[in-house]
Amino acid sequence: MEITGSIALVLGGARGIGRALGMALARAGATVVLTWYDWPEESVAMQGELAAMAGDHLAVQVDLREPQQVRRLVERIEKKYGRLDILVNNIERGGMPVVHGAYGRPVNQGQWELELATTLGAKYLVFQEALPLLKKSPEAAVVVLSSIAALVGRSGPAGLLFADGYAAANRAVSSLVETWARQGAPTVRVNEIMLGIFETRHGEGTKGWGLLTAEERRAVLDHTLLGRTGKLDDVVRTVLFLVENAPFMTGAQLRLDGGYVLGGEKIPPMPDGVL
Repeated sequence: MEITGSIALVLGGARGIGRALGMALARAGATVVLTWYDWPEESVAMQGELAAMAGDHLAVQVDLREPQQVRRLVERIEKKYGRLDILVNNIERGGMPVVHGAYGRPVNQGQWELELATTLGAKYLVFQEALPLLKKSPEAAVVVLSSIAALVGRSGPAGLLFADGYAAANRAVSSLVETWARQGAPTVRVNEIMLGIFETRHGEGTKGWGLLTAEERRAVLDHTLLGRTGKLDDVVRTVLFLVENAPFMTGAQLRLDGGYVLGGEKIPPMPDGVL
């Protein structure tokens, strides 16, 4: 689909991946709605950056866990723009074990519920509310960002970074994407990107990464076939591909993890054989 002239809603736009995606879509010619909730200093900077771009963009503070607030967000988009062409379903909340420790600690009361309500529940609410508006577009695209935590859970080197609730929520997201692809067809394509360790998401620039020892960080990188963490541009390029250049792809799951999921298995030399 053509990004220029489209209307795009990007969740979690205050910082990191959400912000990078929102600005990339705006530069590509979309009118962008970016949501934010906390991170006040980053949110102010994001709004300034968005306001400096050409176009009638919008930044909205909203708690995406609250059904009424999500409904009002979609109604506002419909009233202002009349349609929605792109949804980047990026909202999440994950407590890293290396930071938070066990769920049973008093400081973690409600942490499990927060991870599921944000990483899973908010994505569900937004898609359900936005789908009728997406269907008003002759061609629409939804990109759901999840995590390889759904596959590896709290195991291996990333076990210090992926909490159980976060992993469980992402596993459920993958199931929902298949349902959403069926609900959206034939005019709304829905695809999922499972992210690995990224510079602003479990990797560099996060408190959890800084708490790992040098040996633990090296173990994560050694487990990743490409030997590095992901960059914001890696996500931007992949999302733009799914929106612009994958018209026959829906219900698909892409792993954008540098080969982390594969990295634990080594290929042995071919045996000589006995024949």
